[in-house]
Amino acid sequence: MNATVCETALERRRHAGEAFFEVQAERIAWLCHQMAERFARGGRLIALGRSPTARSDVRHVVVEFVHPVIVGKRALPAIGLTADGGPLDGQLAVLVEPADMVMAFGAEDDDPEVRSALRLARARGALTIGFGDAMVATWEFAPPVADVFVRQELTETLYHVLWEHVHVFFDHRGLLAGREERRRHDSGASSFLYPFLAEGQSDLETVIADVRESVRMKADEIAELRAQTLIENREALEAAADALRASLWAGGKLLAFGNGGSATDAMDVVADFRAPPPGWTPRPALDLTEDPAILTALANDVGPEVIFQRQVIAYGWPGDTALCLSTSGGSANVLLALKEARERDLVTIAFVGYDGGRILGERLADHVIVTRSQHIPRIQEAQASAYHVLRELVEDA
Repeated sequence: MNATVCETALERRRHAGEAFFEVQAERIAWLCHQMAERFARGGRLIALGRSPTARSDVRHVVVEFVHPVIVGKRALPAIGLTADGGPLDGQLAVLVEPADMVMAFGAEDDDPEVRSALRLARARGALTIGFGDAMVATWEFAPPVADVFVRQELTETLYHVLWEHVHVFFDHRGLLAGREERRRHDSGASSFLYPFLAEGQSDLETVIADVRESVRMKADEIAELRAQTLIENREALEAAADALRASLWAGGKLLAFGNGGSATDAMDVVADFRAPPPGWTPRPALDLTEDPAILTALANDVGPEVIFQRQVIAYGWPGDTALCLSTSGGSANVLLALKEARERDLVTIAFVGYDGGRILGERLADHVIVTRSQHIPRIQEAQASAYHVLRELVEDA
C-alpha cells in the first residue's frame, strides 16, 4: 500500500509539472526580464503571506534573493511580510514603492487580506505576482492541480526559476552600470546553469527564447530528481513514516530544523503537521528555526554550531522525533543536533542532498533520504516532495 502512495505521488507531480511549465515557460521568461529591469531601477521584491504554509514560502523566496547560492551573483533586495507583523495591507502600505515587486502567497485561497494587499500594491504601481487564478495580481500562475502539496512544490520551483533567471538579464541585457560591474556579475562559474546562453548575447527576443528553454530544462531536471528521491528512497520514507507515526501516537512530538532555505523547509514541515490539510489530524511539532531571540542569543554567546543542539536539550524527550533538512549533509549545527538527539533517545530523520554527506556516511540519523544532486534549488524542491510524501504516509495507516 505504501509503495502505491510513493508511486502515485510521483505521477501526480510529473503530470502537473509537465503541464504547468510547458504552458508557462514563455511567460516566466518575460517576467524574469521585467523583474530584472525593476531591480536595476532600485526596486525591491516584497513577498507576503498570512498562513503558516505561506509564511514558509515568504521566508524561502526572500533568503534566495538576498543570499544567492549561485557563485558570483549579486544579493538582490527582498523583504518578507507575514502575519507576525499585523495586517498585510497595513504593513505593505508603509513599505511599497512604485518600482517594487510584490509576490503574494495565499491569494489563491481567497484570503481577503492577501487580496487587499495585492490591490494596494497595484494601485501604487508595483508589479504583482500571484500563484492562483484570483485575477488580482498582474502576473498570475495557477498550478493545474488540486493537491495542496503539489501546488506548493510547483510554486517553489517557479520562484526558484525566477530567482535563477533574473540574473541572466543582468548578464545579457546590460542593465547594470558600467562594463566592470557587468564583468563582476557575469555567468562565470555558474554558467552551467544556463546551457543555452552564449556569452555576449544582447538581443532581447533571443535571450527570452533561451530562458524559455532553460526553464523547461529545469522542469525536466526536477522531475527526474523527484523520481530518484521518491523511488530510490521509498523504503527509507516508509520506515521513517512508521517510526514518526509511532512516536506521535505514543505522545511524542516532532522537532524540525535546518539552515537557510532548509530552515524555511523546516517551517513548512512544522506547518504541515500542526496545520495540515482538511481532514487530517494536527500533530505536535516545533520549529527550531522559529525564534530569532533564541537563535541569535546562542549564536552570539556560544556559537552558531549549538543553535539546534541546545534546543534539542531544552525540548527533546525520549520518544520524540528530530527531523533535519540539509542540502550538504554536513552542516556543523545540524550534526551536533542529530548527535544530541541520538543521545537522548529521539528518533532521527534526515533529508540530505549531494551524496548524503557526513549524515549518511557516519550513520548520524536512523532514517536518511538522499536527493542525489549538487544543485541546491533542485535539492530543496525534491526534498519538499519527499517530506510532503512523508506527511501523507504518516496519515496512511
